[in-house]
Amino acid sequence: MNKSIKIFLKWFLGPLLFLWLSWSVYRQVSNQPDLETHLRQIGESVTGDSFPLLMLVLALMPLNWGLEARKWQVLLLRLHRISYGHAFKAILSGVAFSLNTPNRIGEYGGRVLYIPDGKRGQAISLTIAGSFSQLLVTLFMGAFGLIYMEDRLLSVTGVKDLRIWINVFKWLVLFVATVGLLVYFRMSWLVRGIELIPGIRKFTRYISVLEDMGVTILLRVLSLSAGRFLVFVFQYNMMLRVMRVEMAWWDGFWAICVLFLLLATLPTIALVELGLRWEYSIMLFGLYSANTVGIYAAATGIWLVNLVLPALAGSLFILGVRIFRDP
Repeated sequence: MNKSIKIFLKWFLGPLLFLWLSWSVYRQVSNQPDLETHLRQIGESVTGDSFPLLMLVLALMPLNWGLEARKWQVLLLRLHRISYGHAFKAILSGVAFSLNTPNRIGEYGGRVLYIPDGKRGQAISLTIAGSFSQLLVTLFMGAFGLIYMEDRLLSVTGVKDLRIWINVFKWLVLFVATVGLLVYFRMSWLVRGIELIPGIRKFTRYISVLEDMGVTILLRVLSLSAGRFLVFVFQYNMMLRVMRVEMAWWDGFWAICVLFLLLATLPTIALVELGLRWEYSIMLFGLYSANTVGIYAAATGIWLVNLVLPALAGSLFILGVRIFRDP
């Protein structure tokens, strides 16, 4: 590769990504309706009695992604030893790449920049396994949230035949989650099954690393995913309190579980999902609170804290990665 191209990609990719993300976020936020009202609500929370809670929400962001970093470090144990610090940087770099891709699939490309060239394909397989464990937790908790909220949804909306659709959806989610859990703990069977398919047999060297994942490692990864999910929910619940959205903690807990289920099951792009988060939040939290502005502000705040800030930090970490190694 031409030396000047190497220099451009190595030293300018991070800053360019940072500037692009900053501009994209600015356009996304500035185009939202009632922006001034949302900003005033957030400003009042920052300077008011809710300031300590807001600081706790911010403090939990490193824990949120720190658990993900530890999960990825555990997944990589048999493939490549990586320090926790490098794992954390890789996770944030993945977030930076993911914001402009459907369902954040660009996250895989960002993470593997920290892995040697010959192991990157296998590292992507391990990353997908980690994402799958997080999805399983989201599916189960979301289905239980639907069970908890079913009567509330029926009493408030009054939509005819809504119970039928809720039942179909929740049992479908539980079925998919249960089958997925069986597949998760039998990764070796999945690999052997793929090896039997003629057209994609040549790609099995990238997924063969999944055969070495024992039950102990898989349980550790699933536990870290569950812990991270609880941090998600706790953060969101506190942000709702910060924005003065009054509801019982337990109601908020299950409504947030359903919100994450909806976000996980429908394809979207992180940079344009803010409006979708608003719609789902109003639909779910509006069942318990009439503070529409607070619901909007909470959704915006969580989006900024858990996605935008880590992505901006990750785009700067890319500067320190030697993407192209000279022979």
